[in-house]
Order: sequence, then C-alpha cells, then structure tokens
Amino acid sequence: MRSGRFTRTLAGVLILSLNFGVAACSDSAASEKSVDFGYIADYNGASLLAVANDQKLWAKHGLKAEAKVFTNGPLQITAMNAGDLDYGYIGPGAVWLPASGKAKIVALNSLGNADRVIAQPGITDLAQLKGKKIGVPEGTSGDMILTLALAKAGLSTTDVERVPMDPATIVTAFGAGQIDAAGIWYPLLNNIKAKQPNLVELAKNADFSAEIAFPTAFVAGNEAAAETDQTGRVEKVLREAMDFRAQHPDRTIELTAKLLNKSAADVKADAANSEMLDTTTLDGYLADGTVKKWLTGMGDYFVGAGKLPANPDPATYYVGDLK
Repeated sequence: MRSGRFTRTLAGVLILSLNFGVAACSDSAASEKSVDFGYIADYNGASLLAVANDQKLWAKHGLKAEAKVFTNGPLQITAMNAGDLDYGYIGPGAVWLPASGKAKIVALNSLGNADRVIAQPGITDLAQLKGKKIGVPEGTSGDMILTLALAKAGLSTTDVERVPMDPATIVTAFGAGQIDAAGIWYPLLNNIKAKQPNLVELAKNADFSAEIAFPTAFVAGNEAAAETDQTGRVEKVLREAMDFRAQHPDRTIELTAKLLNKSAADVKADAANSEMLDTTTLDGYLADGTVKKWLTGMGDYFVGAGKLPANPDPATYYVGDLK
C-alpha cells in the first residue's frame, strides 16, 4: 500500500516488528498485499495473530502482515490516522474512537473481564476514593472501568484527582506508592501485584455486566477499510484464527506464550479473564441483534462519559451486517 511506513515516532509504542508473512501459496506474488497490523501484548490482543502466523493464514489469503506491538488501543488508532498502521486491536474502552469516525471495527474478538479498579492497602471501598490520586490510561478500558466504578459510588471525576498515565507508568507509580488507586487491566495487574501484593481490587467488569458489555475488537484505519478486498481478506484470517483458537485452546496458549515470550501458565491465567468468541457464536450475536445492542449500549456510556457528543448508529462504524 503506502510507502515509508513507520517513519514517524509514536510516543508510547513499544518497538517490536514481527514479520508474519510468508510467500503466498495460492495467490501469485503480484496479488499479495502487505498490511501493517497493531496489537497489544496480552492474550486478547495477540492470540489471533499468533495463530495466523503459525497456521500461515496470511499467506493463504494473499497477505503479508507486519505486526507492531502497542501499549493500548488509542495509540494504534492515532497511528492509523497518521498513515502508519492499517489494522489493529482495541479493548472496549477505545470503542468510542471508531464510533467517532476515526476507524472502523472489522471484527469482534472477545468479551473482556480483565479490567479492574485497584487501590492501595487500607482503601476498602469505592467511596473512599474521594480526594484520592488515581492513575488512568485515558480512553482505554481502564478509563472505562474507573468511570463506571466512580458513578456506582456516587462520585464524579471531579471528586478525585485523575492522573493520566500510560499503562507501564501506572505499574511503576502504583508499586512505588505514588498513586492511591488506578484503572488498569490484567496481565499488567500481575506486575503490580508483584510489587504490592496487598493491593485491593475494588471493581471489575463483571460488576457491570447487567448494564453494559465489554467487547474487544479489531479495527481498520478508514483508508484501509475502504480497500474492501484487502479488508475482506483480513477478516477471513481473523475468522479462521478465531475458530482455531476455540478448537485448540491449549495450542493457542502455547503459540501466544511463544509470541509474547511469556510462560504458558501466565498466558493461560490471562486468557481466563475473557470470554473468547468463535465465528458461530459471533454470527449468532450478529443475527439476533446482540452485537448492535452491545455497541449501542457502549455508545450511550461514551456519551455520558463525555467521549461522544451523540450516539451514532453502529452500522456507520462496524464493517459487516448488523441486525
């Protein structure tokens, strides 16, 4: 596609390029399309890429993918709008960005339950967060879980001292006692627990499951999404990888652990924090209107949280059929 990829410096991006492409076996070299793919270094963000690499799904569909790891979803969408990335992965807290027109959702991935509001020892109730210093990665699922938790406790963002931080800084700051609380997610929370094992978990996704869903997703930059043949190929890769993951969970954990250079035990624990979707389940949710209901409910939340001025029709930013 474009030339001169990744020439800009992206703040907060962990530089790690991996070539997932091999020579296409069914398409000629001339038809092979190169795409740049972003991900986050956890099971949600990396498992489908690990499968696609191992099963040579990119080549099967005439693609050559170069992947780059990021610390969160908003940074990937920033990279897309700068022309440095075609596709990427986002958690639920970043869905407001495609809803605002900055990207398109090409596939859902899982239902997340990895987000937590944590506090230093001695803080045992959400109401005790009033006046406290809280670290939060803006525009992420950590931001989302914190906002929901504060509202549940009858607090607003002005009742606390919100400190915008990237995820890695939260790990360091919380461990050093520089912040009182944080909105963050597993597996980063395991790193925090290693430094502060007596931390308190005050809120989790499951506390709000009756009112809102937490889907994770793969997104395309608007320019990439407009290339329908290419995006269709990417969707096929992701769908085949989803079904492999569902049919071979242990193998997928091994592949993801290898990609992330982590132990299989750690990756397995991370995987347990989310409900992985397969294509049969996802297609059922699309057909019966569940996906549209999820996205509409999230849009209402983002309007209330001040991320969106109005709640758009999900069909304007979800690439696919919504019932």
